[in-house]
Amino acid sequence: MILKRIPFLSIFILSILTTSCYVSKRLPVATGYSAKYLCSSYFVSHRSQDSIENADLNFSIIKYAHNKINEQEKSVTSKVLGMAKAKAIYIDGRGCILVKGKKEDEIRKINSIATTNALMPENKSALWPKGDKVEAQIPQNIDKAKLEIAVEKAFDDSKREKKRNTRAVVVVYDNQIIAEKYSNGFHKDMPLLGWSMSKSITNALAGILVKRGKLDINKPVGIKEWQNDSRKEITLNNLLQMSSGLEWNEGYGSLTDVVKMLYKSGDFYQYTIDKPKQVKPDSIWYYSSGTTNIVTGIIRKCFANDKDYIEFPKKALFDKIGMQSAVFEPDASGNYVGSSYVYATARDWARFGLLYLNNGNWNGEQLLPEGWVEYTKTPNLKSNGLYGAFFWLNKSKTLGDVPDDTYACYGFQEQRVFIIPSKKLVVVRMGLCDSGDFDFNEFLSDIIKSIPSN
Repeated sequence: MILKRIPFLSIFILSILTTSCYVSKRLPVATGYSAKYLCSSYFVSHRSQDSIENADLNFSIIKYAHNKINEQEKSVTSKVLGMAKAKAIYIDGRGCILVKGKKEDEIRKINSIATTNALMPENKSALWPKGDKVEAQIPQNIDKAKLEIAVEKAFDDSKREKKRNTRAVVVVYDNQIIAEKYSNGFHKDMPLLGWSMSKSITNALAGILVKRGKLDINKPVGIKEWQNDSRKEITLNNLLQMSSGLEWNEGYGSLTDVVKMLYKSGDFYQYTIDKPKQVKPDSIWYYSSGTTNIVTGIIRKCFANDKDYIEFPKKALFDKIGMQSAVFEPDASGNYVGSSYVYATARDWARFGLLYLNNGNWNGEQLLPEGWVEYTKTPNLKSNGLYGAFFWLNKSKTLGDVPDDTYACYGFQEQRVFIIPSKKLVVVRMGLCDSGDFDFNEFLSDIIKSIPSN
């Protein structure tokens, strides 16, 4: 009888060991995600813990995390089943940082360099985008009824079974906000996470340094660790167009490169530059968040000290275009997480889109190099018209009823900033839904129907 039980016992023990191994590897990711996301949403967006946990963290194993907010030291600690403790800390001006790879005191020291205060608009009562006042009257040639219906359809309705979970919409036409709406609990002054829309912010920062003569997109990037192998051939253009040839897995369903980088590493730049070359640069296109963090690391090396690097996004970009709410978070090493961690209000994301709609010019000042926007929206030939330089394109008519000159910042959970030059439009949508759950083709085409034909 005992002998008959041995196979069952063996299978049972093996199952326990396998489950234990699976859980032990993934729990740090779950707690790391929970701690980091809750920290930023609480201390940067100023949302309540209940709202964040019930809406944003209520999925997979992450919903079982026990989270504790420490108001005094401005931190969040997360655990699942009492195991895999993770901690994220908030630093004024820098946002939240997951404690990984370095001791907390060291992380605070690296990231405690004071940043400049945001430059306020010359007149708070000035019209947007220069100030905060939104013109009450929209142009008479806009079909206001159609526009209102288009915006309303983006939000949840009791009659609609499928949730859209839109949190904010801002529509800009000809440099003027013509529509704006927020769901309950969200408002115009709340910074919201752009996730991978942060990559497009990194595009702008790289462009500014190209204009200053600090970077050249066509030259090899000169990373020291790459000089003894064929990676020394990789250019900034290869990185910006996601065609570096470096080994990378962007999947989120298991312990892939992007997951390990974001939640198990303290130095995202170092993690990614350690990747070997898989194919020749510019031979294939594939999406890589690690690539963007290489670019922010290269940007860091353009400055003589970390104070200048830390202040660079605010002084050179955010303050210039009035993105006063923007918070660009770093990793534990102090490197900006260009792949994922920029927070800004929906209005400020719209300001960023407007900068590109106006070809990098803001109120007469050319912030981006001449031709940079055209370069940005020139497709990587291996991407089939999907991707330019840290911006997504509609050259292949993915959005079938939307002009093919449309290009956009895309972010996880369907964050979007669309720029449609032929229609003088910038459209921002912020929310929380799975890929494909929001019909952007319908959303944009309905908005376009409300404006005059050019």
